[in-house]
Amino acid sequence: MAPSAAAPSSTALTGVLAAAEQIILGKPQQLRLAFACLLARGHLLIEDLPGVGKTTLAHTLARLLGLDFQRIQFTSDMLPADILGISIFDRERSSFRFHPGPIFTQVVLADEINRATPKAQSALLEAMEERQVTVDGETRPLPEPFFVIATQNPTHQIGTFPLPESQLDRFLMRIALGYPDRDAERALLEGCDRRALLADIQPVLDPAILAAAQAQVRQIHVAPALIDYVQALVAHTRHAATWQHGLSPRAGLGLLAAARAWALLAGRDHVLPEDVQAVLPTVATHRLQVPGGAIESRAPEDVARLLIEAVPLP
Repeated sequence: MAPSAAAPSSTALTGVLAAAEQIILGKPQQLRLAFACLLARGHLLIEDLPGVGKTTLAHTLARLLGLDFQRIQFTSDMLPADILGISIFDRERSSFRFHPGPIFTQVVLADEINRATPKAQSALLEAMEERQVTVDGETRPLPEPFFVIATQNPTHQIGTFPLPESQLDRFLMRIALGYPDRDAERALLEGCDRRALLADIQPVLDPAILAAAQAQVRQIHVAPALIDYVQALVAHTRHAATWQHGLSPRAGLGLLAAARAWALLAGRDHVLPEDVQAVLPTVATHRLQVPGGAIESRAPEDVARLLIEAVPLP
């Protein structure tokens, strides 16, 4: 058996971010969150207006990490077979032969996921949770690493289907890119098309080193007092009258995993409360609902601040 790759240093990991910032201008925090999501073996939901760089971000990460990449354009007439694949009868073999769908890759861009019907959206549930798909009664594993980046248009736009709670809970993080600041937009206008730069990107890490980094994340130390803090945050969302439903156990596990990845990117081997607070807005807010079933409309940072102020450090 070949030896496993050595875990990369924090300098090597931040080198990925530095290279990504040459393509995605003016968004260092969002890039750091997206990379932390991948290191934590989660999946990422990007909700924003068209044209702000969501697709470019997904393609950039895949290129820098040497990962296979597929883009799936979600539409209202899409069927699950368009995502998972289909079995077609082979006359020469007198049997059905499975033709894998675009889900069988390492980085999947599910573009405009909320333009597909719930039936098509549900095709991703097993893949995102179990890292496998079941078609015609046969279960097939997905490549490693497996990372879904889904983009979502604002739900008030025409032709969108809101993601159900079960689907939202499969995403470790939800972020928004927003408009670039003045300096970044000036550089965009004066420079070349960012998509043209993608063709010249060389991998900074290979998949084996990325896998070692993901394993390293799971070894980051979390003190019992910090677990108490995460438990208190989760419990508050369940008991406070502010939200209809609190955070699930999966959300609590995801919050710890994201905080571990954030600590690793900072070059530490242990998690601090600041790590939890840094990732809390992206992990918690898309899982919380106000009474009546409407998705929480306040800014993620405002929701996180309410939680942080309500739950003291142990």
